[in-house]
Amino acid sequence: MRLRTLAMAGILAVGLTTTGVANAATVSAALPRPTGHHKVGLSTFQLTDTRRADPWVPAQRRELMVSLWYPARSASGQRAKYMTPQESTALGTAAKIPADFFAGVDTNSTVDAPALGRKAPLVVLSPGFLLPRNTLTSLAEELASRGYVVAGIGHNYEALATSFPDGHTTGCEACAVKDWTKLVDTRAADTSFVLDELTGPRSPHGVARLIDASRIAMVGHSIGGSSTAPAMLGDPRIGAGVIVDGKFYTPVTGLNRPYLLLGKPEHLPGGTWDPTWDTGWPELGGWKRWLTVDKSDHNTFTDANYLAAKAGFPMPDDLIEPLRGIRITEAYVTAFLDQHLRGHFQPLLCGPSPRYPEVRFWNP
Repeated sequence: MRLRTLAMAGILAVGLTTTGVANAATVSAALPRPTGHHKVGLSTFQLTDTRRADPWVPAQRRELMVSLWYPARSASGQRAKYMTPQESTALGTAAKIPADFFAGVDTNSTVDAPALGRKAPLVVLSPGFLLPRNTLTSLAEELASRGYVVAGIGHNYEALATSFPDGHTTGCEACAVKDWTKLVDTRAADTSFVLDELTGPRSPHGVARLIDASRIAMVGHSIGGSSTAPAMLGDPRIGAGVIVDGKFYTPVTGLNRPYLLLGKPEHLPGGTWDPTWDTGWPELGGWKRWLTVDKSDHNTFTDANYLAAKAGFPMPDDLIEPLRGIRITEAYVTAFLDQHLRGHFQPLLCGPSPRYPEVRFWNP
């Protein structure tokens, strides 16, 4: 199986073999272990913005699901599920694989584990269109194991499925619209609301005590990456941002905070696949880097290719080994965050590295 999200349309497309589907039912999968020193806890909660109508279902208030990964004192307790059965069924049906496959993936997080209890930088994650927030779990667990608090936002009605605590699961109402500007504006508003809730005096589960609100970054994949610049322009609390294989759908003029562009080879300067990085690059006024990864595709930067390989589906010969793709993503995103949220200079961001020869630096 090869899961990939088409960059313009954000539509899930898959190539499967009959043998692969049969084998997937008997293969269990586990996410790669994080490399940091901390155990990882995970709390999940629902947030409702009573001041804002849902842009896709205006009769409702805007409801979001948030997964909060954080450094934990211990890992005893219930292991967190990768997806709910309903989310797994929706994604599995779209991918033409067994409906329970994603629900059976083992994570490295413990449900509501006791937190370390000291304030840490916050990283907000926004997933690709159609994709549940869970598809960025490997990156979230890696960051939490390295001492970050990580909030993955489930943008309601923008994924194939989003499950809520009362048992109901919503689908993708935004799929009928495909308004990319509306999507990024909505996600920017979602992000500001989530920051208000997580850092405010009535934060769920008292998570405000875990967060250093003076050190916040946003990382997004695909349309989630496209949303980082609008979110930063609209909310000065977000001190740094990463676009992972997304496009700029709105102007980035005036964005003078650290910004990392990370994507597949088609994002090279002057390429015809996506001219928005070329037009946006000179408008970014702060510290910036433009990186591409050889032999990567759209989902190299998520869990999708890794889980497909673990299930026994063959990867194309011209595609980077999935775990290698995850580790490259983790290395450069973590280096960026360490430098700009923690003030730790990172030589990895200065130029090509023999450790990661697949990564190309561009400065058009």
